[in-house]
Amino acid sequence: MAADISTGLIALASGAAIGLSAIAAAMAEKEIGVAAVGAMAEKEELFGKGLILTVIPETIVIFGLVVAILILNLAK
Repeated sequence: MAADISTGLIALASGAAIGLSAIAAAMAEKEIGVAAVGAMAEKEELFGKGLILTVIPETIVIFGLVVAILILNLAK
């Protein structure tokens, strides 16, 4: 069974959706993490806020996963 080019393009698009969103989240998390560590070095009571702000960019990856799933479901 040979796959046509549309199957490959759909797989490429869904992979790009999750991959690029993961890269964007990693870049955002890096910057937030650096700022959070700097703030916690000065005031230790900011640990909770720094932890929450570091986790927030992970929602971008979840949105990318949802978009990838929607792309794959449109292919059917």
